[in-house]
Amino acid sequence: MPWQKVKTILKKSLSASVYALWLEPIRGVQADDTLLELICPDQFFASWVSEHYLPLIQESLALAGHSGITARCALRPNNNQAIIANDSGAQLRLPCVPEQQRSTIRTLHPRYTFDEFMVGDSNAMAHSACSSLAGGDTSLGRCLYIDAGTGLGKSHLTHAVAHHVTTHTPSLRLQYLTAQQLTSEMVRAIKGNTMEQFKDKFQKHCDMLLIEDVQALSGRVKTQNELADAFDILMESGKTIVLTGGVAPRDIPNIDEGIRSRFSSGLVTSINSPDLHTRVIILKRKAQNKDLALDDELIIYLAESIRGDVRQLESAVIGLKAKSCLMKTPPDMTMAKEVVRNLIGHQVELSAESVRDFVARQFKVAVSDLRSKSRKKSITFPRQVAMYLARKHTEQALSDIGGAFNRDHSTVVHSVRVISEGVTRNGSIRGQLEHLSDKLKKELL
Repeated sequence: MPWQKVKTILKKSLSASVYALWLEPIRGVQADDTLLELICPDQFFASWVSEHYLPLIQESLALAGHSGITARCALRPNNNQAIIANDSGAQLRLPCVPEQQRSTIRTLHPRYTFDEFMVGDSNAMAHSACSSLAGGDTSLGRCLYIDAGTGLGKSHLTHAVAHHVTTHTPSLRLQYLTAQQLTSEMVRAIKGNTMEQFKDKFQKHCDMLLIEDVQALSGRVKTQNELADAFDILMESGKTIVLTGGVAPRDIPNIDEGIRSRFSSGLVTSINSPDLHTRVIILKRKAQNKDLALDDELIIYLAESIRGDVRQLESAVIGLKAKSCLMKTPPDMTMAKEVVRNLIGHQVELSAESVRDFVARQFKVAVSDLRSKSRKKSITFPRQVAMYLARKHTEQALSDIGGAFNRDHSTVVHSVRVISEGVTRNGSIRGQLEHLSDKLKKELL
Protein backbone atom coordinates (compact mmCIF):
# COMPACT_ATOMS: atom_id res chain seq x y z
CA MET A 1 0.00 0.00 0.00
CA PRO A 2 1.32 3.53 -0.83
CA TRP A 3 0.99 4.73 2.77
CA GLN A 4 3.19 1.93 4.09
CA LYS A 5 5.91 2.86 1.59
CA VAL A 6 5.59 6.53 2.53
CA LYS A 7 5.90 5.70 6.24
CA THR A 8 9.08 3.74 5.56
CA ILE A 9 10.59 6.74 3.77
CA LEU A 10 9.48 9.21 6.43
CA LYS A 11 10.77 7.06 9.25
CA LYS A 12 14.26 7.39 7.81
CA SER A 13 14.07 11.13 7.17
CA LEU A 14 12.41 12.32 10.41
CA SER A 15 13.53 12.09 14.02
CA ALA A 16 12.06 9.18 15.98
CA SER A 17 10.09 11.50 18.31
CA VAL A 18 8.56 13.53 15.44
CA TYR A 19 7.68 10.39 13.51
CA ALA A 20 6.07 8.76 16.53
CA LEU A 21 4.17 11.92 17.50
CA TRP A 22 2.80 13.03 14.11
CA LEU A 23 3.05 10.21 11.55
CA GLU A 24 2.58 6.96 13.44
CA PRO A 25 -1.01 7.76 14.55
CA ILE A 26 -2.19 8.39 10.97
CA ARG A 27 -4.17 5.70 9.15
CA GLY A 28 -3.78 5.76 5.36
CA VAL A 29 -6.82 4.93 3.23
CA GLN A 30 -6.59 4.91 -0.58
CA ALA A 31 -9.94 6.24 -1.77
CA ASP A 32 -9.11 5.62 -5.44
CA ASP A 33 -6.13 5.53 -7.80
CA THR A 34 -5.54 9.27 -7.42
CA LEU A 35 -6.34 10.00 -3.77
CA LEU A 36 -4.77 8.92 -0.47
CA GLU A 37 -6.72 9.99 2.60
CA LEU A 38 -4.73 10.40 5.81
CA ILE A 39 -7.15 9.69 8.66
CA CYS A 40 -6.15 11.80 11.67
CA PRO A 41 -7.27 11.59 15.32
CA ASP A 42 -8.84 15.05 15.48
CA GLN A 43 -9.21 18.35 13.65
CA PHE A 44 -6.25 20.01 15.33
CA PHE A 45 -4.00 17.06 14.49
CA ALA A 46 -5.17 17.13 10.86
CA SER A 47 -4.53 20.89 10.56
CA TRP A 48 -1.04 20.56 12.04
CA VAL A 49 -0.07 17.69 9.73
CA SER A 50 -1.49 19.54 6.69
CA GLU A 51 0.51 22.65 7.49
CA HIS A 52 3.82 21.05 8.45
CA TYR A 53 4.12 17.59 6.90
CA LEU A 54 1.78 17.28 3.91
CA PRO A 55 4.35 18.60 1.37
CA LEU A 56 6.91 16.09 2.71
CA ILE A 57 4.33 13.30 2.47
CA GLN A 58 3.59 14.29 -1.13
CA GLU A 59 7.31 14.20 -1.97
CA SER A 60 7.60 10.77 -0.36
CA LEU A 61 4.71 9.51 -2.48
CA ALA A 62 6.63 10.55 -5.59
CA LEU A 63 9.79 8.87 -4.31
CA ALA A 64 7.77 5.69 -3.71
CA GLY A 65 6.64 5.71 -7.35
CA HIS A 66 3.15 7.10 -6.73
CA SER A 67 3.49 10.61 -8.14
CA GLY A 68 -0.04 10.42 -9.54
CA ILE A 69 -1.58 10.12 -6.07
CA THR A 70 -2.55 13.19 -4.05
CA ALA A 71 -2.56 13.02 -0.26
CA ARG A 72 -4.98 14.92 1.92
CA CYS A 73 -5.79 14.90 5.62
CA ALA A 74 -9.22 13.80 6.76
CA LEU A 75 -11.09 12.84 9.90
CA ARG A 76 -12.79 9.58 10.67
CA PRO A 77 -16.59 9.85 10.17
CA ASN A 78 -18.34 10.74 13.44
CA ASN A 79 -14.97 11.67 14.85
CA ASN A 80 -16.10 12.20 18.44
CA GLN A 81 -14.23 9.17 19.60
CA ALA A 82 -10.77 9.30 21.07
CA ILE A 83 -9.89 5.84 19.69
CA ILE A 84 -9.09 5.34 16.03
CA ALA A 85 -8.40 2.03 14.34
CA ASN A 86 -5.25 1.46 12.38
CA ASP A 87 -4.89 -0.60 9.22
CA SER A 88 -4.82 -3.83 11.19
CA GLY A 89 -7.95 -2.95 13.17
CA ALA A 90 -6.02 -2.68 16.44
CA GLN A 91 -6.36 0.34 18.71
CA LEU A 92 -3.79 3.06 18.17
CA ARG A 93 -1.65 3.95 21.16
CA LEU A 94 -0.83 7.44 22.29
CA PRO A 95 2.20 8.80 20.43
CA CYS A 96 5.49 7.57 21.92
CA VAL A 97 3.71 5.31 24.44
CA PRO A 98 4.46 1.58 24.51
CA GLU A 99 1.57 -0.84 24.11
CA GLN A 100 1.69 -1.93 27.75
CA GLN A 101 1.55 1.68 28.92
CA ARG A 102 -1.68 2.63 30.64
CA SER A 103 -1.58 6.40 30.51
CA THR A 104 -4.27 9.00 30.12
CA ILE A 105 -3.38 12.48 28.94
CA ARG A 106 -5.30 15.40 27.55
CA THR A 107 -4.86 16.47 23.94
CA LEU A 108 -1.58 18.38 23.97
CA HIS A 109 -0.99 21.66 22.19
CA PRO A 110 2.06 21.08 19.95
CA ARG A 111 3.58 24.45 20.80
CA TYR A 112 3.15 24.17 24.55
CA THR A 113 6.67 22.89 25.09
CA PHE A 114 9.55 24.02 27.27
CA ASP A 115 11.34 25.44 24.22
CA GLU A 116 8.37 27.69 23.47
CA PHE A 117 7.93 28.90 27.06
CA MET A 118 9.33 32.39 27.61
CA VAL A 119 11.05 32.53 31.00
CA GLY A 120 11.13 35.74 33.05
CA ASP A 121 11.24 36.81 36.68
CA SER A 122 7.50 36.21 36.99
CA ASN A 123 7.63 32.50 36.10
CA ALA A 124 11.23 31.34 36.51
CA MET A 125 10.60 29.23 39.62
CA ALA A 126 7.57 27.45 38.13
CA HIS A 127 9.45 26.75 34.90
CA SER A 128 12.50 25.43 36.71
CA ALA A 129 10.43 23.14 38.93
CA CYS A 130 8.41 21.72 36.03
CA SER A 131 11.51 21.20 33.92
CA SER A 132 13.24 19.38 36.78
CA LEU A 133 10.29 17.08 37.51
CA ALA A 134 9.79 16.28 33.82
CA GLY A 135 13.43 15.27 33.61
CA GLY A 136 13.23 13.08 36.72
CA ASP A 137 15.05 15.48 39.05
CA THR A 138 13.24 15.48 42.39
CA SER A 139 15.72 17.64 44.31
CA LEU A 140 12.96 20.25 44.74
CA GLY A 141 10.53 17.60 45.97
CA ARG A 142 8.05 15.30 44.27
CA CYS A 143 4.98 17.50 44.66
CA LEU A 144 4.50 20.85 42.94
CA TYR A 145 1.58 23.27 43.13
CA ILE A 146 1.42 26.20 40.70
CA ASP A 147 -1.11 28.98 41.19
CA ALA A 148 -1.67 31.54 38.46
CA GLY A 149 -4.41 33.61 36.93
CA THR A 150 -5.88 33.03 33.49
CA GLY A 151 -3.50 33.23 30.56
CA LEU A 152 -0.24 33.34 32.52
CA GLY A 153 1.17 29.97 31.41
CA LYS A 154 0.29 27.28 33.93
CA SER A 155 -1.36 25.12 31.24
CA HIS A 156 1.63 25.70 28.97
CA LEU A 157 3.93 24.29 31.65
CA THR A 158 1.81 21.22 32.36
CA HIS A 159 1.52 20.50 28.64
CA ALA A 160 5.29 20.90 28.42
CA VAL A 161 5.78 18.35 31.21
CA ALA A 162 3.50 15.89 29.40
CA HIS A 163 5.29 16.49 26.08
CA HIS A 164 8.67 15.86 27.68
CA VAL A 165 7.54 12.72 29.49
CA THR A 166 5.81 11.12 26.50
CA THR A 167 8.82 11.86 24.30
CA HIS A 168 11.74 11.05 26.60
CA THR A 169 10.33 8.55 29.11
CA PRO A 170 7.37 6.88 27.37
CA SER A 171 7.39 3.97 29.80
CA LEU A 172 6.40 6.31 32.64
CA ARG A 173 2.69 5.98 33.40
CA LEU A 174 1.26 9.48 33.15
CA GLN A 175 -2.24 10.54 34.17
CA TYR A 176 -3.03 14.09 33.04
CA LEU A 177 -6.48 15.64 33.38
CA THR A 178 -8.40 18.54 34.86
CA ALA A 179 -10.15 18.46 38.22
CA GLN A 180 -13.47 18.65 36.38
CA GLN A 181 -12.53 15.63 34.26
CA LEU A 182 -11.49 13.78 37.42
CA THR A 183 -14.88 14.44 38.98
CA SER A 184 -16.76 13.39 35.83
CA GLU A 185 -14.72 10.22 35.56
CA MET A 186 -15.45 9.33 39.18
CA VAL A 187 -19.20 9.92 38.69
CA ARG A 188 -19.17 7.55 35.70
CA ALA A 189 -17.29 4.98 37.77
CA ILE A 190 -19.88 5.19 40.55
CA LYS A 191 -22.77 4.83 38.11
CA GLY A 192 -21.03 1.97 36.30
CA ASN A 193 -20.01 0.22 39.51
CA THR A 194 -16.34 0.40 38.48
CA MET A 195 -14.87 2.34 41.39
CA GLU A 196 -12.17 -0.27 41.97
CA GLN A 197 -10.82 0.26 38.45
CA PHE A 198 -11.04 4.03 39.00
CA LYS A 199 -9.02 3.78 42.21
CA ASP A 200 -6.45 1.42 40.66
CA LYS A 201 -5.92 3.84 37.78
CA PHE A 202 -4.74 6.63 40.05
CA GLN A 203 -3.30 4.59 42.92
CA LYS A 204 -1.58 1.62 41.25
CA HIS A 205 -1.15 2.48 37.56
CA CYS A 206 0.31 5.97 37.85
CA ASP A 207 3.89 7.22 38.09
CA MET A 208 3.13 10.90 37.49
CA LEU A 209 -0.17 12.66 38.18
CA LEU A 210 -0.94 16.05 36.61
CA ILE A 211 -4.19 17.75 37.58
CA GLU A 212 -5.16 21.22 36.39
CA ASP A 213 -7.56 23.73 37.94
CA VAL A 214 -7.88 21.99 41.30
CA GLN A 215 -9.99 24.88 42.61
CA ALA A 216 -12.83 23.13 40.74
CA LEU A 217 -12.78 20.53 43.53
CA SER A 218 -14.37 23.11 45.83
CA GLY A 219 -17.39 21.52 47.50
CA ARG A 220 -16.86 18.11 45.87
CA VAL A 221 -16.31 16.08 49.03
CA LYS A 222 -16.27 12.61 47.47
CA THR A 223 -13.74 13.58 44.80
CA GLN A 224 -11.57 15.25 47.43
CA ASN A 225 -11.57 12.05 49.50
CA GLU A 226 -10.58 9.86 46.57
CA LEU A 227 -7.86 12.28 45.52
CA ALA A 228 -6.52 12.40 49.09
CA ASP A 229 -6.23 8.59 49.13
CA ALA A 230 -4.46 8.56 45.77
CA PHE A 231 -2.22 11.44 46.87
CA ASP A 232 -1.06 9.55 49.96
CA ILE A 233 -0.34 6.32 48.09
CA LEU A 234 1.55 8.09 45.29
CA MET A 235 3.67 10.14 47.67
CA GLU A 236 4.48 7.14 49.86
CA SER A 237 5.62 5.20 46.80
CA GLY A 238 7.82 8.05 45.53
CA LYS A 239 5.66 9.14 42.59
CA THR A 240 5.41 12.67 41.18
CA ILE A 241 2.43 15.02 41.46
CA VAL A 242 1.96 18.36 39.67
CA LEU A 243 -1.12 20.45 40.46
CA THR A 244 -2.28 23.81 39.15
CA GLY A 245 -4.94 26.17 40.42
CA GLY A 246 -6.27 29.65 39.87
CA VAL A 247 -5.55 30.48 43.52
CA ALA A 248 -3.13 29.33 46.21
CA PRO A 249 -4.15 26.25 48.25
CA ARG A 250 -4.98 28.38 51.30
CA ASP A 251 -7.51 30.38 49.23
CA ILE A 252 -9.53 27.49 47.76
CA PRO A 253 -13.00 27.65 49.37
CA ASN A 254 -15.04 24.67 50.59
CA ILE A 255 -12.17 22.23 50.59
CA ASP A 256 -11.19 19.74 53.27
CA GLU A 257 -8.26 20.91 55.38
CA GLY A 258 -6.58 17.54 54.85
CA ILE A 259 -6.52 17.93 51.06
CA ARG A 260 -5.48 21.58 51.44
CA SER A 261 -2.55 20.41 53.56
CA ARG A 262 -1.59 17.83 50.94
CA PHE A 263 -1.67 20.46 48.19
CA SER A 264 0.75 22.55 50.26
CA SER A 265 3.03 19.67 51.24
CA GLY A 266 5.52 20.26 48.45
CA LEU A 267 6.78 23.30 46.57
CA VAL A 268 4.09 25.96 46.11
CA THR A 269 4.94 28.65 43.59
CA SER A 270 3.09 31.35 41.68
CA ILE A 271 3.20 32.65 38.12
CA ASN A 272 2.74 36.40 38.16
CA SER A 273 2.00 38.76 35.32
CA PRO A 274 5.04 39.08 33.02
CA ASP A 275 7.08 42.25 33.30
CA LEU A 276 7.78 44.52 30.34
CA HIS A 277 10.98 42.74 29.33
CA THR A 278 9.28 39.33 29.35
CA ARG A 279 6.30 40.67 27.39
CA VAL A 280 8.67 41.96 24.73
CA ILE A 281 10.31 38.53 24.45
CA ILE A 282 6.92 36.82 24.23
CA LEU A 283 5.71 39.16 21.50
CA LYS A 284 8.86 38.64 19.45
CA ARG A 285 8.48 34.85 19.65
CA LYS A 286 4.76 34.96 18.83
CA ALA A 287 5.42 37.20 15.86
CA GLN A 288 8.21 34.91 14.67
CA ASN A 289 5.88 31.90 14.91
CA LYS A 290 3.34 33.74 12.77
CA ASP A 291 5.95 34.92 10.21
CA LEU A 292 5.03 38.50 11.08
CA ALA A 293 7.65 41.23 10.89
CA LEU A 294 7.19 43.75 13.72
CA ASP A 295 9.62 46.59 14.33
CA ASP A 296 10.78 47.48 17.83
CA GLU A 297 8.43 50.45 18.10
CA LEU A 298 5.36 48.24 17.57
CA ILE A 299 6.70 45.55 19.92
CA ILE A 300 7.28 48.09 22.71
CA TYR A 301 3.86 49.68 22.18
CA LEU A 302 2.08 46.33 22.41
CA ALA A 303 4.14 45.26 25.44
CA GLU A 304 3.39 48.50 27.30
CA SER A 305 -0.30 48.45 26.38
CA ILE A 306 -1.19 44.81 27.08
CA ARG A 307 -0.38 43.56 30.55
CA GLY A 308 -1.23 40.52 32.59
CA ASP A 309 -2.52 37.98 30.08
CA VAL A 310 -0.17 36.19 27.69
CA ARG A 311 -3.13 35.05 25.59
CA GLN A 312 -3.94 38.68 24.86
CA LEU A 313 -0.40 39.19 23.61
CA GLU A 314 -0.88 36.30 21.20
CA SER A 315 -4.28 37.65 20.18
CA ALA A 316 -2.66 40.98 19.38
CA VAL A 317 -0.12 39.31 17.10
CA ILE A 318 -2.86 37.29 15.37
CA GLY A 319 -4.95 40.44 14.95
CA LEU A 320 -2.05 42.34 13.40
CA LYS A 321 -1.31 39.41 11.10
CA ALA A 322 -4.93 39.31 9.93
CA LYS A 323 -5.14 43.07 9.34
CA SER A 324 -1.79 43.10 7.55
CA CYS A 325 -2.86 40.29 5.21
CA LEU A 326 -6.29 41.84 4.59
CA MET A 327 -4.90 45.28 3.80
CA LYS A 328 -1.81 43.84 2.06
CA THR A 329 0.46 46.27 3.88
CA PRO A 330 3.05 45.78 6.65
CA PRO A 331 1.80 46.30 10.22
CA ASP A 332 1.91 49.91 11.40
CA MET A 333 1.07 51.87 14.53
CA THR A 334 -2.49 52.59 13.38
CA MET A 335 -3.17 48.87 13.08
CA ALA A 336 -1.52 48.21 16.43
CA LYS A 337 -3.64 50.83 18.22
CA GLU A 338 -6.83 49.44 16.68
CA VAL A 339 -5.90 45.89 17.77
CA VAL A 340 -5.16 47.06 21.33
CA ARG A 341 -8.41 49.02 21.46
CA ASN A 342 -10.38 45.94 20.35
CA LEU A 343 -8.62 43.76 22.93
CA ILE A 344 -8.66 45.88 26.06
CA GLY A 345 -10.88 48.85 25.27
CA HIS A 346 -10.01 52.07 27.05
CA GLN A 347 -6.55 51.67 28.50
CA VAL A 348 -6.00 52.48 32.16
CA GLU A 349 -2.47 53.67 32.79
CA LEU A 350 -1.19 52.55 36.18
CA SER A 351 1.23 55.06 37.70
CA ALA A 352 3.02 55.70 40.96
CA GLU A 353 0.45 58.41 41.69
CA SER A 354 -2.51 56.05 41.25
CA VAL A 355 -0.80 53.42 43.45
CA ARG A 356 -0.04 56.10 46.07
CA ASP A 357 -3.67 57.26 46.12
CA PHE A 358 -4.88 53.66 46.35
CA VAL A 359 -2.64 52.92 49.35
CA ALA A 360 -3.70 56.15 51.03
CA ARG A 361 -7.35 55.03 50.81
CA GLN A 362 -6.55 51.58 52.16
CA PHE A 363 -4.61 52.89 55.17
CA LYS A 364 -6.97 55.84 55.62
CA VAL A 365 -4.21 58.43 55.51
CA ALA A 366 -4.03 61.63 53.50
CA VAL A 367 -2.02 61.75 50.29
CA SER A 368 -0.42 64.92 51.63
CA ASP A 369 0.87 62.91 54.60
CA LEU A 370 2.53 60.38 52.27
CA ARG A 371 4.24 63.30 50.52
CA SER A 372 5.20 65.01 53.76
CA LYS A 373 8.42 64.68 55.77
CA SER A 374 6.63 62.90 58.62
CA ARG A 375 8.55 59.98 60.15
CA LYS A 376 5.63 58.62 62.17
CA LYS A 377 5.28 54.87 61.76
CA SER A 378 1.61 55.33 60.84
CA ILE A 379 2.84 57.31 57.84
CA THR A 380 6.22 55.79 56.96
CA PHE A 381 4.89 52.23 56.69
CA PRO A 382 2.08 53.06 54.20
CA ARG A 383 4.55 55.25 52.28
CA GLN A 384 7.04 52.37 52.02
CA VAL A 385 4.26 49.96 51.00
CA ALA A 386 3.09 52.38 48.30
CA MET A 387 6.62 52.72 46.92
CA TYR A 388 7.05 48.93 46.96
CA LEU A 389 3.77 48.37 45.09
CA ALA A 390 4.55 51.15 42.61
CA ARG A 391 7.91 49.53 41.88
CA LYS A 392 6.25 46.13 41.49
CA HIS A 393 3.25 47.10 39.38
CA THR A 394 4.50 49.93 37.17
CA GLU A 395 7.34 50.33 34.72
CA GLN A 396 8.24 53.81 35.96
CA ALA A 397 11.78 54.79 36.85
CA LEU A 398 12.83 55.02 40.50
CA SER A 399 13.11 58.79 40.25
CA ASP A 400 9.55 59.07 38.90
CA ILE A 401 8.20 56.89 41.70
CA GLY A 402 10.09 58.98 44.24
CA GLY A 403 8.65 62.16 42.73
CA ALA A 404 5.12 60.98 43.52
CA PHE A 405 6.12 61.01 47.22
CA ASN A 406 8.34 64.09 47.16
CA ARG A 407 11.39 61.85 47.61
CA ASP A 408 14.45 60.88 45.56
CA HIS A 409 15.24 57.48 44.06
CA SER A 410 17.41 56.37 47.01
CA THR A 411 14.38 56.55 49.32
CA VAL A 412 12.46 54.29 46.93
CA VAL A 413 15.33 51.78 46.95
CA HIS A 414 15.39 51.81 50.75
CA SER A 415 11.61 51.39 50.99
CA VAL A 416 11.56 48.47 48.55
CA ARG A 417 14.34 46.77 50.52
CA VAL A 418 12.57 47.27 53.88
CA ILE A 419 9.25 45.89 52.62
CA SER A 420 10.91 43.00 50.77
CA GLU A 421 12.67 41.96 53.98
CA GLY A 422 9.42 42.32 55.90
CA VAL A 423 7.59 40.08 53.39
CA THR A 424 10.29 37.44 53.80
CA ARG A 425 10.41 37.50 57.60
CA ASN A 426 6.93 38.51 58.71
CA GLY A 427 3.85 36.54 57.70
CA SER A 428 1.55 39.39 58.67
CA ILE A 429 3.31 41.84 56.35
CA ARG A 430 3.37 39.22 53.58
CA GLY A 431 -0.38 38.71 53.98
CA GLN A 432 -1.04 42.45 53.88
CA LEU A 433 1.01 42.90 50.71
CA GLU A 434 -0.64 39.97 48.94
CA HIS A 435 -4.08 41.32 49.86
CA LEU A 436 -3.19 44.83 48.68
CA SER A 437 -1.67 43.54 45.43
CA ASP A 438 -4.79 41.51 44.64
CA LYS A 439 -7.06 44.43 45.42
CA LEU A 440 -4.89 46.81 43.39
CA LYS A 441 -5.12 44.55 40.35
CA LYS A 442 -8.89 44.31 40.62
CA GLU A 443 -9.44 48.04 41.07
CA LEU A 444 -6.83 49.59 38.80
CA LEU A 445 -5.71 47.02 36.22
